[in-house]
Amino acid sequence: MATIKALTWDHPRGYNALAAASKRDEVIAAGLDIQWEKQPLEGFESHPIADLCARYDLVVIDHPHVGEAVAGDCLRSLESVFGEDTVRQLGADSIGPSLSSYRYAGKHWALPLDAATQVMALRADHIEGGAPKTWDAVLDVSKRTGKVALSLAGPHAALSFLSIAAAHGEPPAEADPDMLVSNEIGRAVYDLMSELASHSPRSVRDKNPISILGHMAHEADVILCPLVYGYVNYAAPTEGHVVTFADAPRRTPGGRPGSTLGGTGIGISKRCDPGPELKAHLLWLMSHDAQIGFIPGHDGQPSRREAWHDAGVNARWGNFYKNTAETLEAAYVRPRHHGYIAFQGKASALLRDAFEARAEASGVLARLQELYQAHRRAGEER
Repeated sequence: MATIKALTWDHPRGYNALAAASKRDEVIAAGLDIQWEKQPLEGFESHPIADLCARYDLVVIDHPHVGEAVAGDCLRSLESVFGEDTVRQLGADSIGPSLSSYRYAGKHWALPLDAATQVMALRADHIEGGAPKTWDAVLDVSKRTGKVALSLAGPHAALSFLSIAAAHGEPPAEADPDMLVSNEIGRAVYDLMSELASHSPRSVRDKNPISILGHMAHEADVILCPLVYGYVNYAAPTEGHVVTFADAPRRTPGGRPGSTLGGTGIGISKRCDPGPELKAHLLWLMSHDAQIGFIPGHDGQPSRREAWHDAGVNARWGNFYKNTAETLEAAYVRPRHHGYIAFQGKASALLRDAFEARAEASGVLARLQELYQAHRRAGEER
């Protein structure tokens, strides 16, 4: 029996479906012993991908790590494992940029197992009129209630900054890879976030998205988080209150719902020589049956577009998918160059400190641009 060592992240959404799938009769009959281990999500942000790939055959990664992985020459491209025709079909089947986000240096480096992006989370039982549609409406709820929280811990302050810039019509570093954001849009985004942060409940300021959603399910001091990575588990919880999910806010009615893509993919390390049985299993995880039935049935969050619009899946999970699919289709894809992850962390710390100090925008924006350029140059020099 072939032993496959595999690593994913420590949450039911990241582990349960993969572990259950590895125990299917078809997998055992094929002679595969897939051993899924898990580590905290933050561990992937701090642990070098090359080191993980040296110890595991399969590694669940986030797409901003692909630049680091390519620099370390530690993953097999999907084209080399499955062929270009299969990769093209995966792209057609996947929602939004779920597959294309793993494309770097002309190849794709991970199977889009799990699709996610920042969306709006709210306690619908505490907000009259439903989810606010625009950032002005979000700000109004914040001023009236003091119960609107920004997700600022870890890398999320920077991620929210990128998302709001995209909603304002300027997806960061897209028009000019050397420029994070213009002064005009940067100031608008910073001033909005600073105002919201000044009213944000301190009870969740140090919490990651999972902890914020868990807090909202049990407490009423946070009734709205306008940008937080969606976790379907909270839309139909086994305990606590339902957290309702909706599209991310827009700058103007009918505009783009600004959101930064998340999700995870399965990378195949170069220490692994995937045989036909393992290839078949991995492609089964991407299949119609798995994505609509098995994965949602085991706490996973599918990446296949038809699953997000499936009536049965939505009925089971409180319309989480239907209510946020438009945001995912339009999600902004972060830079993926080697060094971006380090920038993201430092930029978030800078923004948190600036919000706390109510610092003036111009100095903060200049420092953000300096950080971005420095890490971009460092990545190019590797």
